[in-house]
Amino acid sequence: MSDVVERTLSALPGLLGQHDPGAGPGGAAGPGRVSATSRLGSLIRSITALTSKHEEEKLIQQELTSLKATVSAPTTTLRLMKECMVRLIYCEMLGYESSFGYIHAIKLAQQGNLLEKRVGYLAVSLFLHENHELLLLLVNTVVKDLQSTNLVEVCMALTIVSQIFPREMIPAVLPLIEDKLQHSKEIIRRKAVQALYKFYLIAPNQVQHIHDKFRKALCDRDVGVMAASLHIYLQMVKEDSSGYKDLTGSFVTILKQVVGGKLPIDFNYHSVPAPWLQIQLLRILGLLGKDDPRTSELMYDVLDESLRRAEINHNITYAILFECVQTIYTIHPKSELLEKAAKCIGKFVLSSKINLKYLGLKALTYVIQQDPNLALQHQMTIIECLDHPDPIIKRETLELLYRITNGQNVIVIVQKMLDYLKQSKEEYTIISLAGKVAELAEKYAPDNEWFIQTMNAVFSVGGDVVHPDIPNNFLRLLAEGFDDGKEDEQLRLYAVQSYLALLEEEDAFYPQKFLQVMSWVLGEYSSLVTDVDPEIILTRLHRLLKKTFVTAETKAWIMAAVTKIASRTTSSKTVDKLIREFSTSLDTCMRQYAFELKHLCEDKVLMKSLFPFDASCNDIVVDASLSFLDGFVAEVLGHGAAPYKPHHQRQEEKLSQEKALNFEPYGLSFASSMSSSGFTGRQSPTGLSFGSDTSGNSAETGHKETNSLKLDGVKKLWGKEGYLPKKENKIGKEDEALTVPRGSLLAGHVADPPVSQSDQVATFSEEEKEKQQLASTLFVGLGSNAGVSLMGKADMAVQKFKRKSKINETQNTEETPDIQNSAALALGPLLDTLPSNKEGHEGNEHTRLRKASLDSSDTTEDNLAFEKPQSLKKPGLDNRLLDSRLSSSSLFADSNIEIFHPSPSAQCESASKTLLAPSLPGELAELPHSEVVELCQSDDLALHLCKVWTDDSLLLTMFVSNKNTSALNDVNLVFEKAEHFQILESPAYQFSVIEAQSVEHCQQCVQMDKICTQGNLPGSINYQSGMETHLEFSITLSLLDFIRPMEMTTEDFGKLWLSLANDVKQNLKMSSSQDSFSAALNTLQQKLKLHIVDIIGNEGILACQLLPSVPCLLHCRIHAGMLALWFRSPCSALPDSLLYQCQKVMEES
Repeated sequence: MSDVVERTLSALPGLLGQHDPGAGPGGAAGPGRVSATSRLGSLIRSITALTSKHEEEKLIQQELTSLKATVSAPTTTLRLMKECMVRLIYCEMLGYESSFGYIHAIKLAQQGNLLEKRVGYLAVSLFLHENHELLLLLVNTVVKDLQSTNLVEVCMALTIVSQIFPREMIPAVLPLIEDKLQHSKEIIRRKAVQALYKFYLIAPNQVQHIHDKFRKALCDRDVGVMAASLHIYLQMVKEDSSGYKDLTGSFVTILKQVVGGKLPIDFNYHSVPAPWLQIQLLRILGLLGKDDPRTSELMYDVLDESLRRAEINHNITYAILFECVQTIYTIHPKSELLEKAAKCIGKFVLSSKINLKYLGLKALTYVIQQDPNLALQHQMTIIECLDHPDPIIKRETLELLYRITNGQNVIVIVQKMLDYLKQSKEEYTIISLAGKVAELAEKYAPDNEWFIQTMNAVFSVGGDVVHPDIPNNFLRLLAEGFDDGKEDEQLRLYAVQSYLALLEEEDAFYPQKFLQVMSWVLGEYSSLVTDVDPEIILTRLHRLLKKTFVTAETKAWIMAAVTKIASRTTSSKTVDKLIREFSTSLDTCMRQYAFELKHLCEDKVLMKSLFPFDASCNDIVVDASLSFLDGFVAEVLGHGAAPYKPHHQRQEEKLSQEKALNFEPYGLSFASSMSSSGFTGRQSPTGLSFGSDTSGNSAETGHKETNSLKLDGVKKLWGKEGYLPKKENKIGKEDEALTVPRGSLLAGHVADPPVSQSDQVATFSEEEKEKQQLASTLFVGLGSNAGVSLMGKADMAVQKFKRKSKINETQNTEETPDIQNSAALALGPLLDTLPSNKEGHEGNEHTRLRKASLDSSDTTEDNLAFEKPQSLKKPGLDNRLLDSRLSSSSLFADSNIEIFHPSPSAQCESASKTLLAPSLPGELAELPHSEVVELCQSDDLALHLCKVWTDDSLLLTMFVSNKNTSALNDVNLVFEKAEHFQILESPAYQFSVIEAQSVEHCQQCVQMDKICTQGNLPGSINYQSGMETHLEFSITLSLLDFIRPMEMTTEDFGKLWLSLANDVKQNLKMSSSQDSFSAALNTLQQKLKLHIVDIIGNEGILACQLLPSVPCLLHCRIHAGMLALWFRSPCSALPDSLLYQCQKVMEES
């Protein structure tokens, strides 16, 4: 909570205790005024004196009724309203709804003086969430307070913005907050940075153009402003650390000054200098130094100093030590630091304090990926932690064992997990552990029987709270099978036998998800069991249907199983009995199932064709275009029926043809100087009526009537289907296969918990022997030469179950001449914007000589028609930051602070000069292209790149130069899989031989697979020269590399505009150099590769396409020195990215 809110809470009793000479207890009535403190205090005392929850509810309801009458009275003064807000806040904190006061809190923030406004803002921040509809009413107040000359009002506005603010309204306040970064007062600059951090979290695309200002905040003279900027940098470095490597020296310098105690003493906590600042910096350094030896070298000294100085025995120093250990094991390793970090972990693990022991186990769990032998040093302590009375210690120990699981110790570790799972009653623990056991079971199962028994135990103990993916993945594994068909049949056979044995017990109770798994398996594969009559299986399923604890959903699974089994039998008395019983059931679903089963049994041939054996993975062809209706449609059209038009297209035509008055309400203006700077409605830009609007997605705008209420950005809670619940983000699981342990589980039952020590009659020596034996089974395979299974590392063990997918993916593409359909179908992954999984990058065992990154700031600007895309970093940034230095005048103002200037990083050895100059072939040299840039080199070879921008693709021309006097053999150039890009042809190219002192080249076409402003395409090159040598490189590609002009007529533009749903709007300030509208359009045309379709007065329309054929249309308008932009595209991510490029281009020009 910000300092304004904290000070408000502490000052409220004193402020509200002041007398109001004009008002009585009811506002106007009453014999005398009772102070606010007395009223609030008497309410609190009355509540604490109550003896039951019912009495509390009754008292609070009386209080709320009184407050509702008071705040609704027209004679209530603002001072009395302020006192009522405090009591409403207290009632809301107790969990009682006081929604009637929300609007009055907003009014108090709008109309009151400083004290009343402060209480109003406080109430709003506690009452409303950032998606609340009433927040729109607060936007104008925030804009007004941001423009105020009173520092307190500006602080309050910035505080409310950094806490709750609607995403759609960010453009309305963003320019004002940017200006506050240059304010003379430190508190204003600090709060402005905090507000921008909030914006970055909820709408990162809207603040990308001010990244350079974040760098200025990093070297602000005030420590608080600098500390606030670290939050933004931590988030940005997490997303892409490569763009901020040049700031490593700055972060190291700041950390050295913090550790050295150069900050003001106000930042100390228990004599520890700025501990939270140290933790933030350590996390940033860990991300920057990961897999980067050169960057890591800059950090070694300061990390050593941080470990040495954190000697005070206090919880905060333990936190710093923990972060130091994590950072040391994350960056490129250094042996001296690793030894010190290991000693620190040992002290934690061996400590008698529970908090420190937990911290040690947590650190050990993290570092075990890099140093598995560290677990061997503390194996006895880990064994003791398994029987620790604290459940948190037990759980963290199991997490550690999960990380060191391999094929040799999986049985013991899974058994320990199941024992703990059986005793645990926490839902979160059950979900987490059940997922881990299922994962280990699939990955390391020694045999089929153990796998099925372990999964039965997971379903039995986990119950219905297990994650839905666990039963789904289990059934999919059974259905798809493995590489060995005989193994598939044995696994399915044992599963059927196991479930028949479980269903034989009449009084057994099983969770619903387990019953669903049983039903599906028996329905699909019960015919594999030849020694059991199908009638017996049907009888057991019928008995299960009559159980009272079986839910309607599970009954549907059972009925499906009965139908499948019945299709493989000639006749069944049990099926006939089931049909008779449920044909008159009060449950309509069961009655329908019985009716369907009855009619299917009358036609066995149809039934067998509908339920073939083991056909769960067969493809089902779905006619998504409903082509079977083509005849009917053609017939109706022949009789004069009008062709179908989507609802939004009909609405657009209605709006464009209307000549009546426009009843569309005015939107919120972006700034006070502009009365109409945006656009309203979804009208064609060739005939627009302008109002003002804000940036956002207006995909639903076309569904609005012209006289309807404007609800852009308002949370949608109700739809045609009723209440629309929030969609919760599903936690993704790690993309690693799962495995299981053996032997100790009976079919469907979990092993009994271990016998307690009180029941054991054993000597101390026997106890020690037992622990030693357990340690030998748990930590087997952790030797230096053993193939250890570590999460995040390559596992030498062969996975037990290797899935063999039987699903054949078929794609039926239909070509249409319509431009709208071609645009929507051209780039499927972009239209869906589905996240793609990042594959872990394994270290290469070959010699890694050099790794270089092709950054757009390293290349010379192209003078051709298509300019080279630029990175997020401006070439003209502050040179002090780019040199990884902080000047003494740019950091902290305190005179006692020593400025440390790190020595410049060692330069790579320059390659031997050669006369070999790569150049494009003649046919490519005539096309727009970039400069030839070096990617990587060694003593033998150099790799260069040139981008060629053709009309329909991006062509990467790679030049391989042999600098040797002898030939190079088997030169392999390989592009790795990238998150955002795709190589259209083979990602690998081989040069069988490259002659001495010669240059060979190859070409690769690249396509953007997922929208991004900028991304990296990694690759490597291998060659033979006495020994195998491996070089890595990275190519930086920008969105503008894949943008091309799209020529069309004004009429085509209007038709396409109406069919597009995803749009973004934004107002940009025009610089003094852009003195005319045509100059601004020419800038956009040249820098963004846009085609100017038409210019009508002060309005213009432009078009471009993202290769291969995803269109993006732009309508722009100039007004009062502002350029209003409106993008539309079938791809939801494309308008945001192009808007960022526009902002960047307009700023630079």
